[in-house]
Amino acid sequence: MMRQYELVERVQKYKPDANEALLNKAYVYAMQKHGKQTRASGDPYISHPLEVAAILTEMRLDESTIAVALLHDTIEDTSATRAEIDELFGEDIGRLVEGLTKIKKLDLVTKKAKQAENLRKLLLAISDDVRVLLVKLADRLHNMRTLEHMRDDKRARISEETMEIYAPLAGRMGMQDMRDELEDLSFRYMNPEAYETVTNRLSELSTRNEGLITKIEDELRDLLVANGLLNAGVKGRQKRPYSVFRKMQSKSLSFEQLSDVYGFRILVDDIPGCYRALGIVHTRWRVVPGRFKDYISTPKQNDYRSIHTTIVGPSRQRIELQIRTRRMHEIAEYGIAAHSLYKDGENGEQSEPLSRESNAYSWLRHTIEALAEGDNPEEFLEHTKLELFQDQVFCFTPKGKLIALPRGATPIDFAYAVHTNVGDTCVGAKINGSIMPLVTRLSNGDEVEIIRSGVQVPPAAWEEIVVTGKARAAIRRATRMAIRKQYAGLGQRILERTFERAGKVFSRDTLRPVLHRLGQRDVEDAIASVGRGESSSLDVLRAVYPDYQDERVTVKPSEDGWFAMNSANGMVFKIPGAAHPKGDVPTAGDGPEPLPIRGLSGNAEVHFGPAGAVPGDRIVGIMEDDKGITIYPIQASTLQKFDDQPERWIDVRWDLDEANKSRFVARILINALNEPGTLATVAQCVARLDINIRVLNMIRIATDFTEMAIDLEVWDLRQLSQLLGELKELDCISTVKRVYD
Repeated sequence: MMRQYELVERVQKYKPDANEALLNKAYVYAMQKHGKQTRASGDPYISHPLEVAAILTEMRLDESTIAVALLHDTIEDTSATRAEIDELFGEDIGRLVEGLTKIKKLDLVTKKAKQAENLRKLLLAISDDVRVLLVKLADRLHNMRTLEHMRDDKRARISEETMEIYAPLAGRMGMQDMRDELEDLSFRYMNPEAYETVTNRLSELSTRNEGLITKIEDELRDLLVANGLLNAGVKGRQKRPYSVFRKMQSKSLSFEQLSDVYGFRILVDDIPGCYRALGIVHTRWRVVPGRFKDYISTPKQNDYRSIHTTIVGPSRQRIELQIRTRRMHEIAEYGIAAHSLYKDGENGEQSEPLSRESNAYSWLRHTIEALAEGDNPEEFLEHTKLELFQDQVFCFTPKGKLIALPRGATPIDFAYAVHTNVGDTCVGAKINGSIMPLVTRLSNGDEVEIIRSGVQVPPAAWEEIVVTGKARAAIRRATRMAIRKQYAGLGQRILERTFERAGKVFSRDTLRPVLHRLGQRDVEDAIASVGRGESSSLDVLRAVYPDYQDERVTVKPSEDGWFAMNSANGMVFKIPGAAHPKGDVPTAGDGPEPLPIRGLSGNAEVHFGPAGAVPGDRIVGIMEDDKGITIYPIQASTLQKFDDQPERWIDVRWDLDEANKSRFVARILINALNEPGTLATVAQCVARLDINIRVLNMIRIATDFTEMAIDLEVWDLRQLSQLLGELKELDCISTVKRVYD
């Protein structure tokens, strides 16, 4: 823990005339008030305000702000009062400590109106004096650094609040280094698996490229010095985990596809030196097109100034360069904190406070003053995010309503933001009066008009296009409803056919009294469950008519290819090309083991489709005029031609038991490299999983590739899926998929 004299020395290094008595008094007062209090980590509580003060000394802030940091928790957590602090330290410091106390009580992740009102209070507090913001950000940074000592639920809440409010606020104030660290710490607790993965990959990359950053730094520095920039400084760094993760997410890239994990800064004495350095670098190395930005001639709204460019630099590495003066670098790192709060004027008098010097802080005050007049908290929240958070875009409806969306949002996101029904019926969009694709990324200020159709159903593929949670949830819900409708249609046809074969008439009304027996909430769910194969049509029939009997035993094919089913009518079924078995139909007890398919009846030939089916597949039977009954997996495209012929559909299902030892045929299609050993590698993989190859056809489809169509004999879908997964991992395999018909 930092000592009293150490804190004073840190302040005096950059402000030799600092009021040492004020710092000592604040230190002693805080120490006395916090007494024996401890933090969740077990450390003395006073260690926290001391670390907050230390963070502020890194920003070279004045002694009054450091004193506020030491006192910021006294009113909230001790017996200290505002009046007592006013008396000992002055009204200015007392006001700041009280403002921080009020902010600490705000819950900034509460939803809707309360969140908006709390955010309003936060921004109004920091607009009154920038030091409230600086101390609060330092307080949050130290809390995030020690978050591992908190409960899991508090970690999640504090991390979410930091990522959504404080990190963007630090960035908006130009304090980019603080924003980066806050985002990294939040990322660590909000998505620990991704954080660990990215961190490990960056560590591996750093180990593999050990010395590369130093080498590039030296080469850049030597080049600049050789061309007359004698005082140029060069500093390289590896990007932070959250920055890497955000880029991977936004651009849909894998880690291996990232080409600019390293960044370098060139620091010079003046603005002309920035452009000289740019010319030297661009003359020496090739520039990556479209990656140049000049924030010196056009500064960002938060005072940030720098030249950004990307080059294919030393060692053929693509690297990002930032070129700026040392003063620009100080502002880029510390933002508004880089401006001294109260600078001494030439005549020895104090100049205007920071709010008059910093564009970022002047912008904040102007924003708060303008938005504090909002009609309601929600409107304030909407407008504040428009002004505050740079990772959002704001568009308008044709009637002028403002719609806030994340950056990268599409017209589909916009439609769902207006209303779920608008999104569900969206078929097109006009952006600023012109018809544009629905995948167009929206920009700030766009006017968007949604074109709708009453027969539209949102495609499931939209879920991969949209970026808002509301749109994704609505698309998933609409997709589930559409699939449910399709399964309900299939279930309706299956039930009608089953009831008809039993001499009964199917009616939705007959299902309502027995829904509790079927374990379904409504009739539509009951019918859809039959279509999905979750419920048997015979189970539904028996639920409606408990006295109905339809017992049968099905036996698997014998060596001559026959199988039989002992139904109530004693029906026997034949597979073409085999001789009829002699005598009575065998039962499970005295003949072949049962074939695990149930639901067939009638005197008809039965066989699988050309690509087979395996236990675990959802299957249906189709009565075909010239083939008898054909069993297909539900994914078979052949079934589409029978959609309008419900009388042909037969509800069948697997009926597996532990005694079943039969293999079943499934067909796969492999696109493999045409090289020696490929077939042997595939065959070894198949044999290792106890799978048999029944038929193999190979066609050379290109100079380097061969297509293999293989009929396999497998036990079930799980074994087949395991094989497909292992085949995909083989280096000699380009693609592998199952064929259903």
